[in-house]
Amino acid sequence: MSKTRTITPGEIPIPQLHQFLIGSVAPRPICFASTVDSSGVPNLAPFSFFNVFSANPPILIFAPNNSGKTGEPKHTLLNVKEVPEVVINMVNFEMVEKMNVAAAPWDRGVSEFEKAGFTAIGSELVKPFRVAESPVQIECKVLEVKEMGQGGGAGNIVICQVMRMHISEDILNEEGKIDQHKIDLVGRLGGSWYSTSRQDALFQLAQPMVKTIGFDALPELAKASKILTANQLGQLSGLVEWPSDDLKAEAKLLIESGNSEVMASKLIDEGKIQLALAVLMIS
Repeated sequence: MSKTRTITPGEIPIPQLHQFLIGSVAPRPICFASTVDSSGVPNLAPFSFFNVFSANPPILIFAPNNSGKTGEPKHTLLNVKEVPEVVINMVNFEMVEKMNVAAAPWDRGVSEFEKAGFTAIGSELVKPFRVAESPVQIECKVLEVKEMGQGGGAGNIVICQVMRMHISEDILNEEGKIDQHKIDLVGRLGGSWYSTSRQDALFQLAQPMVKTIGFDALPELAKASKILTANQLGQLSGLVEWPSDDLKAEAKLLIESGNSEVMASKLIDEGKIQLALAVLMIS
């Protein structure tokens, strides 16, 4: 096993801790938050400390943390304290460069809509504007703002309840569901790195709705294998049924012609996972 570095918050500089955190917890979805102050002046800024936390009621949470350089609160935080409403606009690849312009440290009162070239459209239930270019725009009321600390990097958690969603028909599939290929979302990683959800970067995992065989029940040959990868072992563990007698008979013929672990690995890659397990069982 590789050497491990142990990190204790408070014992290293905050910027270094921040880098370890955002480099580890990634990719993160991006909250492109539209807010207004008490005078109705708009603000638009992206935050990657963001996610959905409940569907009943529908709750989104994001964190406009204090500036790591100045320790000052973000304009978004000041705005939601004055007007507890926000529109969360999802960011796709087509708009990511313009979003990055909105992330610049513009003075309060300057419209990021104008600076970044986004189209502001009126919301239906809240005061902040929606971003017309965003494939999904979510009108929210702010339920609570929790300040987690003081100074640079201190977190400010904004808890929002979804009031209305606006979803582009262009990103829906034939079943009326959001197509993950069409929406083309962007995620934030550490530093200046981002990720896409382009087709060649997506994969699916069957969601286990019933109990599976489990790793502990696998043959010892499989559990001790130096050839099978962790993901391949996971696929074997995720089976819900043991191989049939017919598969065992087929496996018996296969193992006469080569290394059973190598053969099992090849079969798993071909999608013949039960046959692979049969090979390992009778070996």
